[in-house]
Amino acid sequence: MIETDTLDHNSAQDSNTKVFVFVFLMLCVLTGISFWVANSYLMENKVVGWAAMMMVSVAKALLVILFFMHLWWERAWKYVLTIPALIMGVLLVLLLVPDVGFRTMTYSKDRRENAPKPIVSESVVSETVIGSAQTPKLD
Repeated sequence: MIETDTLDHNSAQDSNTKVFVFVFLMLCVLTGISFWVANSYLMENKVVGWAAMMMVSVAKALLVILFFMHLWWERAWKYVLTIPALIMGVLLVLLLVPDVGFRTMTYSKDRRENAPKPIVSESVVSETVIGSAQTPKLD
């Protein structure tokens, strides 16, 4: 009986070792993909390039979280911990975005006069003015 328990324990450990080696190899492949994306034509369009980099980064983070932090084998605790954190994160973003966007509306006259002017590049101005009858006003 002791021999079968040892055998079962060794086969389970070999199975986990194979899983961890596979995850490690997948992380290496994803790192190669992120290196390729960073040096490829995808980065010519910043939105596409950064979106691709974020997708690869999220995949790598999920592998680390699920396997190396052992959440793949957890039952209910992963939901008890992650769902409230997700709700708080979404609420934080939803509550702070309007605050950042409308922060200049509450400036005093003195603050408005002494606040730094926003730096707007020519490409942003030309992209926002396309289709508009107004010409951009650059100081």
